[in-house]
Amino acid sequence: MTANYKCGFCFLLSLFFTGLLTACANTDIREGDRSETVIQAERDTRTSEEHIALAKHFEESAKELQSKANEQKKLLLRYKSKHYLYDRVPHDLEAHTQALILKYEQAAKTCMAVAASHRKMASEAGELK
Repeated sequence: MTANYKCGFCFLLSLFFTGLLTACANTDIREGDRSETVIQAERDTRTSEEHIALAKHFEESAKELQSKANEQKKLLLRYKSKHYLYDRVPHDLEAHTQALILKYEQAAKTCMAVAASHRKMASEAGELK
């Protein structure tokens, strides 16, 4: 392989990984990003069973987000351990991957906090009966 092909291959590889990481970057759980059914369910929740169901939903979301963060951690370890495969690109990949890990973990914490608040509302609704 000549130097031009190797450089071109590394460039295409870096574009691929950047695109892949960018595609996975949508981790905001603000109201505009959540589905309308979840938002409506939160508004209409009245019984303790409904709060428990919402808590389970948010706990599952937190688990998914944490698993995505763990996948990104594995990628980060690969970037660091095999940095020679990525030429000059690993610093960008490492920074982007660290940012994704932080976003996923923050979103998971937020989901767990929302789940805890729904569990608290469920216990309060159960006490009112």
